[in-house]
Amino acid sequence: MDLPSLAVVLQAALSPNPDERKAAEQRLDQFQHTPQHLVRLLQIIVDNNCDMAVRQVASIHFKNFIARNWAPHEPDEQPKISHNDKAMVRDHILVFLVQVPPLLRVQLGECIKTMIHADYPEQWPHLLDWIKHNLQDQEVYGALFVLRILSRKYEFKSDEERTPVYRIVEETFSHLLNIFNKLVQIPNPSLEVADLIKLICKIFWSSIYLEIPKQLLDPNVFNAWMVLFLTVLERPVPVDGQPVDPELRKSWGWWKVKKWTIHILNRLYTRFGDLKLQNPENKAFAQLFQKNFAGKILECHLNLLNVIRVAGYLPDRVINLVLQYLSNSISKNSMYNLLQPRLDILLFEIVFPLMCFNDNDQKLWDEDPHEYVRKGYDIIEDLYSPRTASMDFVSELVRKRGKENLQKFILFVVEIFKRYDEAPLDYKPYRQKDGALLAIGALCDKLKQTDPYKSELERMLVQHVFPEFSSPAGHLRAKAAWVAGQYAHINFSDQNNFRKALHSVVSGLRDPELPVRVDSVFALRSFVEACKDLSEIRPILPQLLDEFFKLMNEVENEDLVFTLETIVDKFGEEMAPYALGLCQNLAAAFWRCMNTAEADDEADDPGALAAVGCLRAISTILESVSRLPDLFVQIEPTLLPIMRRMLTTDGQEVFEEVLEIVSYMTFFSPTISTEMWSLWPLMIEALADWAIDFFPNILVPLDNYISRGTAHFLACREPDYQQSLWKMISYIMADKNLEDNDIEPAPKLIEVVFQNCKGQVDQWVEPYMRITVERLRRTEKSYLKCLLMQVVADALYYNPALTLSILHKLGVATEIFNLWFQMLQQVKKSGVRANFKREHDKKVCCLGLTSLLALPADQLPGEALGPVFTATLDLLVQYKDQLAEAAKEEEAEDLGDMGGFQTDDEDDDGDGSDKEMGVDAEDGDEADSIKLHKLAAQAKSFRPHDEDDDDSDDDYSDDDELQSPIDEVDPFIFFVDTIKAMQALDPLRFQNLTQTLDFHFQALANGVAEHAEQRRVVIGKEKLEKTSAASALINSEESRLNVAGGLDCYNSVEEQEEKKLNNMVVT
Repeated sequence: MDLPSLAVVLQAALSPNPDERKAAEQRLDQFQHTPQHLVRLLQIIVDNNCDMAVRQVASIHFKNFIARNWAPHEPDEQPKISHNDKAMVRDHILVFLVQVPPLLRVQLGECIKTMIHADYPEQWPHLLDWIKHNLQDQEVYGALFVLRILSRKYEFKSDEERTPVYRIVEETFSHLLNIFNKLVQIPNPSLEVADLIKLICKIFWSSIYLEIPKQLLDPNVFNAWMVLFLTVLERPVPVDGQPVDPELRKSWGWWKVKKWTIHILNRLYTRFGDLKLQNPENKAFAQLFQKNFAGKILECHLNLLNVIRVAGYLPDRVINLVLQYLSNSISKNSMYNLLQPRLDILLFEIVFPLMCFNDNDQKLWDEDPHEYVRKGYDIIEDLYSPRTASMDFVSELVRKRGKENLQKFILFVVEIFKRYDEAPLDYKPYRQKDGALLAIGALCDKLKQTDPYKSELERMLVQHVFPEFSSPAGHLRAKAAWVAGQYAHINFSDQNNFRKALHSVVSGLRDPELPVRVDSVFALRSFVEACKDLSEIRPILPQLLDEFFKLMNEVENEDLVFTLETIVDKFGEEMAPYALGLCQNLAAAFWRCMNTAEADDEADDPGALAAVGCLRAISTILESVSRLPDLFVQIEPTLLPIMRRMLTTDGQEVFEEVLEIVSYMTFFSPTISTEMWSLWPLMIEALADWAIDFFPNILVPLDNYISRGTAHFLACREPDYQQSLWKMISYIMADKNLEDNDIEPAPKLIEVVFQNCKGQVDQWVEPYMRITVERLRRTEKSYLKCLLMQVVADALYYNPALTLSILHKLGVATEIFNLWFQMLQQVKKSGVRANFKREHDKKVCCLGLTSLLALPADQLPGEALGPVFTATLDLLVQYKDQLAEAAKEEEAEDLGDMGGFQTDDEDDDGDGSDKEMGVDAEDGDEADSIKLHKLAAQAKSFRPHDEDDDDSDDDYSDDDELQSPIDEVDPFIFFVDTIKAMQALDPLRFQNLTQTLDFHFQALANGVAEHAEQRRVVIGKEKLEKTSAASALINSEESRLNVAGGLDCYNSVEEQEEKKLNNMVVT
């Protein structure tokens, strides 16, 4: 397409007619890969005779095409742009950069950034020469603009990746210093000068962010730069030309220069100028900086802040950065000595006023309360907030220099409280009181630990905080709720005061002002956590939940969801009557948050964070009602759309949370529904495509599908779950690009199949054996080797004759058994066994080896029988010892727990392990608790072990989290029964075996036989106890379901909830 034709097509792309616009875009796409297309676009962009709108469309198309196609995304991908076109673009774009207006320069800058990241230095070696030449010529701006992009490429690079920075500094910084020096000396400088200085500052920032280049460590060179930075810092910003609009004013060129100068000085001070943090080789630089510059910068910063006292202007970010510097100076004696003479003025006339509610706050509160709430809870806003920096300064001051400053600051706050109390209603200093309450809340941790303040906190709350719950000023009602939440955990001598604060916070949920309602929810979480008597909250729970969901309909805030999680966690099964309504509302809130996040297209959007919170809260609810399986059937239709959509690429940001919900739904539902089975292909597809990092999380629900829906897994042919599982596992285990850690869940899934489908998957034994052996041969990590060898053990336990014949058929039987016995005998330097460390590992190996002993002589000859027998004996003894050790540790922990007492507000966290020798459940509650804990801990059990840690506790943990049919098999009894069967079927073979055993193994065999009979008696007793406990559980469940008969009402939320729960659910 020639130049005039291209201009016509670009013009058509601006057409208000959608059909014309679409046709033009299709033509652009059609010709985008033709030779010279990029060059022609660039010609149109710089053509001053061309319409600006057309040039802009050309620049956007040019930028997008370069972003997509300049560098191949895959190693074997063919280049989309010819070498000639690339060379021509590189040669001309730098020249054109300065000629185009700022609107187009931004687009070309993005293109240059893409090109530099792909090409420099290898394909663009002359770029630095061009920059250096133009820094000495008239085209300084273009050179600085490109140098800024180039230096930013290496801003976060370290070690050898950072090497090009040294040449950049070597070639350009002397010229930069010269230009900077000339610019600083210009009298009455224009805004263009500010733009040039700002670019120099940004280049310097990127070059020193992680490390100061050695050229700058020269004291003379560094001193020359610092003189210029201090000059810029000290010099007042020009008054003329400052915009009136606050948003434009803070972005004005000269204020940007000031901000970047302070940014650089802060970075030098905190990263390189602190003697305590410095490496020995940089100590000289730190000493130089402290001696020559740190104090001068402090003085400049204090002078800069002084304008606040006389109502002058400083941008928020500048104030924030200056206060960060001052906060970092408090702990350094020399700096604190410089600060002290002006500390009182700084603290009481600058810092404290910044903590107070101000005109801008009031304007935002009145005009956009949602934005007020967002800013108040946004972590990113804290980086720019003078108020947050002021709070940090006060906190650091009383933490590091409390002896001289805490008392006088508290006296100052008390004086404000006193003036406020004494003033008539119309003249009360509401804003100062707000700042004082903020200070008290910020110092909470310090005051709770320090005499005499800690004994006065309750009285302070009653006198100065509680009255503000009914203040005519909304911001004070909000601040009272926040401060009360900060102090909810103190020991109230009068529980009526705790009760009063709690009810005031709950009342705040119905406040007419949105920020008050949100701060009240935030505070409520602390009160729920601190509440020792839940009867304080129980009667108002329905109304509380009602207010919650009204608020969730108004704002997307993850702190709302955190509070809801806390309530659900605290009340546990008592939430059952509300569970369906809660899940429906949380699901609705989740979709709203996702829609907002997609519209904003920002990863740190509060909507996205709140969406994650909604899913976490749903998981908490499912966990709390885990003993009511029928409830899961009612909840399922609400959650299915979320699970279906978010198990695709749309849900990458919430994938882990959704998998947890799928795990609960497949574990606790009475049966796995057909609709839930429809999620299987989504997880398999995600795993094959992009979700390999989530394999341990995906393993949990896949295990549930196979173990709890075994019949459907085996019978269904459309889709064929067995085939899809094989394709996924074989693909992952054969992938040579995957690390050993990545594929650990694969052999665990094979284990799940063999253990749950005994006698029903003979056709899969050979394929799984083949890929297991292939992967075993190239596996390096011992943990994966153990898992793969356990697949062999599981297959032997599944069908020893079939498995052994397959190993012979593959020609690997001798190789596998030699490796297995070698791994069983291998020990570390410390003497502990190197492999099969968990109880579960040992048990699986015992069952596999014991199964071999059941084979007749023609399948397992005499020369193999003895080694298998003795290896099994050794392993059984190790297993017994490990069980005894675990039981001893558990008993010690139980005794330790009994030594203290547990308050109502502490969680009862178990250690996650049952007794392997049988669950000694006193009642059904404990059995269900163990069941729940096993599911929650499943994912944890799939973490890789640290091989370098010889005596790591992890080596002996996570034994019991996986549930499988072998849980009911006692390896000692299984072994003894197998040997007895051998004795009965082939007495001569048994006699030959026992006669060849030495005294050691004979003693071991007798000991194992004795222990097996003891286990038989214990297990018999346990079965009787379980039977009686199960009967009691059934009776209690029937009465529970009768009491909670209102569960059915949640199928019709609108009709029932309004009557029974005072509008708890907002539908």
